[in-house]
Amino acid sequence: MALPEPTRRSLRRPIRGRDRGEEYRTATSLELFFDLCFVVAVSQASDQLAHQAIEGHLARGLGYYAASFFAIWWAWMGFSWFASAYDTDDVPYRIATFVQIVGALVLAAGIPDAFAGDFTVITAGYAVMRIAVVGQWLRASREDSDPARRRVARRYAGGISLLQVGWIGRLWLPEQWQMLAFAVLVIAELLVPVVSERGAAAAWHPEHIAERFGLFTLIVLGETVASATLAVQEALDGEHLVQLSLIAAGGLLTVFTMWWMYFARPGAALITTQTQAFRWGYGHYFILGSAAAVGAGLEIALALLGHPHTVSGFSAAWVFTVAVATFVILAWLLHVRPHGSRAGRSWAHPAIAVLILLTPFTGQPYLTTGLLMVVLLAVSLRAASHDMLPTATPSG
Repeated sequence: MALPEPTRRSLRRPIRGRDRGEEYRTATSLELFFDLCFVVAVSQASDQLAHQAIEGHLARGLGYYAASFFAIWWAWMGFSWFASAYDTDDVPYRIATFVQIVGALVLAAGIPDAFAGDFTVITAGYAVMRIAVVGQWLRASREDSDPARRRVARRYAGGISLLQVGWIGRLWLPEQWQMLAFAVLVIAELLVPVVSERGAAAAWHPEHIAERFGLFTLIVLGETVASATLAVQEALDGEHLVQLSLIAAGGLLTVFTMWWMYFARPGAALITTQTQAFRWGYGHYFILGSAAAVGAGLEIALALLGHPHTVSGFSAAWVFTVAVATFVILAWLLHVRPHGSRAGRSWAHPAIAVLILLTPFTGQPYLTTGLLMVVLLAVSLRAASHDMLPTATPSG
């Protein structure tokens, strides 16, 4: 028996730019599945940073972490912004997304080698993801009804394709040239959307984008909670009970406050223009990267208790506190200050961030950081409540 006509048509639909004013535009189950697959790569990067620090190679580990996390974040960005503009949820679109998920898993598998200096596997996974995105942009360039958006799609496809040649070619460069080539390619990647989006109205949906970034931030914070949970589990075993309890308490207070701070204000109202979207989206490299590094800092602290000679207590606390301070500053710049509220005009966030950076010099840096984050939350809530007070009108 033949399928009903609507079902047959749903197997493949012409890809069109979605309505920016579409109501109830929410993340799809496919996007959520995509994010869950990506969390493997985030976890790998965080774990490898911790291992490098534990082995006494903190500076090198931070460099490899920054490079690996760029690949994770930028590949995720490419999928998310395209999906916000063109998600048709038909069979070709789902297959292309599946290919990107395969690339994400290959990328995750290559992260340990990348921290050892071999970027072959991580580059292969990144290329698989980006080439699949090229296919999506080429499809949009043929099927979108808006001529200006078709030109944008062609520019995206051309720019991403050219850069994949560069990323793969970089593997054959002499070692002394590879870092310079990496920096040049990163800058070029960041410029592709800026150049491609010129001369056309944005097709992405602000509320959908804000939700997508929020969901990915939740997943990254969840990885950090897992590290704090390990501290709790170790504390229950009885050994180093006091120290582990303080680390666990500080870590959980910190992560809870990070969540509250990020989601205290709606993000959609801050990305209504292209310029705002670029600033907001690119700034999330530091928000997401620092959130994942908080978990690495907690993992290093746990290793310090079991093997006190492998890493200094100051280095362990430094990774944690720098990551937290970075998150506080970026959350303030991207989520609080642009609203123009009393909380945004105050300098409580930068002041607390500076104090957090000083906590490695205290006896209990993790608990102190957690308590400072709670103080910041209390100050922010007080400022927010003041913003909500009705404005008095002069009587006649």
